[in-house]
Parts: sequence; C-alpha cells; structure tokens
Amino acid sequence: MSFFISDALAEAAAPAAQQPGIEGMLFPLGILVFFYFLFLRPQAKKAKEQKQMLASLNKGVEVVTTGGILGKIVDLDENFVKLEISDNIFIQVQRHAIGSLMPKGTYKTILRKNKV
Repeated sequence: MSFFISDALAEAAAPAAQQPGIEGMLFPLGILVFFYFLFLRPQAKKAKEQKQMLASLNKGVEVVTTGGILGKIVDLDENFVKLEISDNIFIQVQRHAIGSLMPKGTYKTILRKNKV
C-alpha cells in the first residue's frame, strides 16, 4: 500500500471501531422478551394448569384421555387411573395420560346413546 498511499494516511482513514453500548443490547434483549411472552410463559401456564387438574382427580370424575377415550374414574393411585369405559369394562391408564375433565353426566349420556 505504501506505493500509492502513505501508511499514515491509510491508518487515519480507517474509522476507529467503537464498542456497542447499551443501545447494541436493546434489540437482542427485546427479542428474548418477545419470545418469552409469546412461547415460554403460555407453555408454563398450561403445564401448571395440567398439573393442578391431575392433582384434583378423584373417584367418579368423568375424563377424556389424551388418546380420546371417555371414561369414569373408578380407582386411582399416584401413578395409574382405572377407568370404566363401558358397563363392567375397565382399563388402566397412566395418570398423566388424562387430557381433560368432562362435565358431569357426559359419560352416562354417551352410554345411553350407544345402547339405543
């Protein structure tokens, strides 16, 4: 380079690299906050609700499993739930396989519909 431009001028022409201050961190932090409220917080809230629902299970409650099986809880322990899915037909599923609670009377209505 010294043939066309002297070394001193070439060094002076290059701008000094500046360290990004707090302004350089605002955009990445904003993205992290956005993803937290968009993805992580709703997922944690749903997991908390599912855990509370599983803790509140008791005999006689009508439930639907994650596989779509409707039944009435006959017996339960800390790991498994015994469901009556038809007259005198029982299955056992893991407790965390319970997907949702159903309104009272749903199970009887479905049984009556299937008998007719």
